[in-house]
Amino acid sequence: MILATQSIQLGHRAVQLQLSRAAEAALARRTTPLVAEMELYFSCLIRKRVRFPEQPHADALCATASDGLVVCFRPVMTRACSMQEVAGQPELDAFPIRRPDAFIPKSLSLDFHHDTWSGEFGF
Repeated sequence: MILATQSIQLGHRAVQLQLSRAAEAALARRTTPLVAEMELYFSCLIRKRVRFPEQPHADALCATASDGLVVCFRPVMTRACSMQEVAGQPELDAFPIRRPDAFIPKSLSLDFHHDTWSGEFGF
């Protein structure tokens, strides 16, 4: 269930951020900011996922949504196409996009369930 909705500016794009009640409560309990990274992965396929690293990646475009939340966008690619690496943790490089604002998602939804963060983003 979505409780809180706000708009944040990421690059030149407004991103609609939606937090569930559980996510909002979990953010309030944190002593350090949560980093929510929207990863757009280009290889032999395109994959999108939300990661929750300890720190923002140096290549990521980030914005502070609130005192307890940093939202980032990071387009990445692999050097070679290997279907075995898609499900695992392939070595990633920053993907040089000419017009990154065209690829920044329009929405991000975050939830916290069974002590685990989850998220989805859309265009």
